[in-house]
Amino acid sequence: MECGGGASEVGRGGGGGRGGAATRRRSDKPYKGIRMRKWGKWVAEIREPNKRSRIWLGSYSTAVAAARAYDTAVYYLRGPTAKLNFPEEISAAGVGPKDLSAASIRKKAAEVGARVDALQINSCFVAANHEIDLNKEPEPEDPTTLDYW
Repeated sequence: MECGGGASEVGRGGGGGRGGAATRRRSDKPYKGIRMRKWGKWVAEIREPNKRSRIWLGSYSTAVAAARAYDTAVYYLRGPTAKLNFPEEISAAGVGPKDLSAASIRKKAAEVGARVDALQINSCFVAANHEIDLNKEPEPEDPTTLDYW
């Protein structure tokens, strides 16, 4: 699991043109169908079958969330034979392609990505603050043990 959204990779090489694609390392794109913006956000999109157009799947704080959004879209477009980033997650969810419009695929992928993003960010927050329980009432300090001077 990644915490921080991968913003430390902002200074990667490769440039923005077509020539930069050949110089990219595999670590720059940890999952299929996603990329990282210059400012550290992860975005997902997918090309529609037999068309030149793309379906925008959203912008996310974590690469995992963007990859899960891509997985949802590719499963809806290509069915159970699709090559997924997380095949165990789709099969466990038991989703099936029903409405294949670009808008419905975008909506479902965005829902999944947002849910995963929220879980990823929340788990990073909990891991960073594991000793703090915000729902617990603070215990009063013992005045005899305080050393003010």
